[in-house]
Amino acid sequence: MKLKHILLIDDNDMDNYISNYIINKNNVTEKITMKTSAIDALEYLNTLQTNPKEFPDLIFLDIRMPVMDGFDFLEEFIKFPQAINKQCDVVILSSSNHQKDIDRALQYSVVKKYFTKPLESSMLEDLQCFS
Repeated sequence: MKLKHILLIDDNDMDNYISNYIINKNNVTEKITMKTSAIDALEYLNTLQTNPKEFPDLIFLDIRMPVMDGFDFLEEFIKFPQAINKQCDVVILSSSNHQKDIDRALQYSVVKKYFTKPLESSMLEDLQCFS
């Protein structure tokens, strides 16, 4: 199933480039938006709250980012209206493979998967079960 919109949130431009390339190569979405900070991503998502049809279906979220990390983003994201949270899944895409980060991330109901970078085509195939 093709998604309409994926949001990439990662402070590393190279990781965003790789993820964007893999997503485009696999033709799994109509639109990709990239944000290089959690703060920018939240501001962007706030502008979409009045137009839920534009809200992403899926967010790939890095955990380790300066100023506001992925966990801080999740704390703010879960405050969005429940109707929006239900239409948007979050997948952690992080360089951290520490079990405490994985366990912590998966405690959030909006987080559906935890992947270690870089994004690979097989990971996208794994996501088809809930997209």
